[in-house]
Amino acid sequence: MRSGYEARRANELAVLVQWIDINEVQPQKAKFLDIILYSKAQITLENAATGVDDVHGAEDYEYGIVSVKGQDVDFEQPMQPITMMRNALGKEYGGSGVPLDLDKYRASVEFW
Repeated sequence: MRSGYEARRANELAVLVQWIDINEVQPQKAKFLDIILYSKAQITLENAATGVDDVHGAEDYEYGIVSVKGQDVDFEQPMQPITMMRNALGKEYGGSGVPLDLDKYRASVEFW
């Protein structure tokens, strides 16, 4: 397991993340995919807040895929604590602006 501070984009705050180096493990196929969607309105708000051009703004869509997570369980796993923290940041820092729910955060910490 490795860790470090990373930002997904240059205009976002770096947060602590963990990962496993693909060269140090035998990859396995995921049994399930968890596909994370954001509404076009949310994508537009986040792009505007971070000063990113909305390259798909003129397209007619309701939702966009923002993440595809492989997993081995057939239920929606709790969001990782660091993702909840990032989302609680203002949109201008790369978050979604959703306030932190302490009960969900504690359940996430217990799960992960």
